[in-house]
Amino acid sequence: MIKVGILGFGGLGRATAKLLSFKQSMQLVAIADRQGFVFAPDGIDYQQAIAAGAVGALGQFSPTSIRDLLLKHGTEIQGFFLALPNLPNTFMADTACLFMELGWQGVLVDAIKRTSAVEELIKLTDRLTQAQITYITGCGATPGLLTAVAALAAQSFVEVHQVEITFGVGIANWNAYRATIREDIAHLPGYSVATAQAMTDTEVEELLDRTHGILTLANMEHADDILLERLGICGRDRVKVGGVVDTRHAQKPLSTNMKLTGRTLDGKISTHTFILGDETSMAANVCGPALGYLHGGWKLHQRQIYGLFTSAEVMPLFVQ
Repeated sequence: MIKVGILGFGGLGRATAKLLSFKQSMQLVAIADRQGFVFAPDGIDYQQAIAAGAVGALGQFSPTSIRDLLLKHGTEIQGFFLALPNLPNTFMADTACLFMELGWQGVLVDAIKRTSAVEELIKLTDRLTQAQITYITGCGATPGLLTAVAALAAQSFVEVHQVEITFGVGIANWNAYRATIREDIAHLPGYSVATAQAMTDTEVEELLDRTHGILTLANMEHADDILLERLGICGRDRVKVGGVVDTRHAQKPLSTNMKLTGRTLDGKISTHTFILGDETSMAANVCGPALGYLHGGWKLHQRQIYGLFTSAEVMPLFVQ
């Protein structure tokens, strides 16, 4: 059984904890957020963790929770899902540096979104290898599941002309995914990572009131582009990502899909389309792949394969 931890206990962190309750080969033993951490070597009951209201109430309050968790129990945890908001843009890279600084060894996966944030992680490739950490980035739905599908779909073509990812997300209450919504706001015209991070909850609610709870995003700076470019599938200028987020209704405003268009060996132009079922929530399409990549990363780590990888180059393994 792989012993894993979750960093961040917002919407995605809680959904991951729930998903792990269905799994037999992976066990949740640690959770940390900005206020505290909890460690239980025999496993954490996700319902108990949610009922506690605060992670620290179940374990220990601490303003340096990640550091304290790693110093006290790091050797007992084999992998982490970084279900953290990437605000500011260097936050995920800074977190990886903390793991290296403390000498932790194992598997890290994230559900990072922005291209520039992945570029910050790429700078750490050699250091991660030397630290004997296997880090897989972009392991959510997009980038992640749909990026991997694009990498597979590309095999039918001698030249990829365009990859277009369109997502629909339905959230009944934005408060459950505050950090995720802020990251989406940062992609709107006139906003940036800095301005989105600085917004108060009241300011976010006022924005959502003006848009009737709908965020329409187009031509996003999304890491699918750099992940596919690194593999030589196509240039990042040929990758387009956008979608619609409804922050007031659970039903998706549109179906999430990936379309890859290219030229075949016969000289024909064709398009592969992959559509996610509308009944699968954002949480299902992010947390499932993240755990699958963590499992795949653990297999690599056991073979002493370390460094930075992406969701487009490593196959996720289903967690039983």
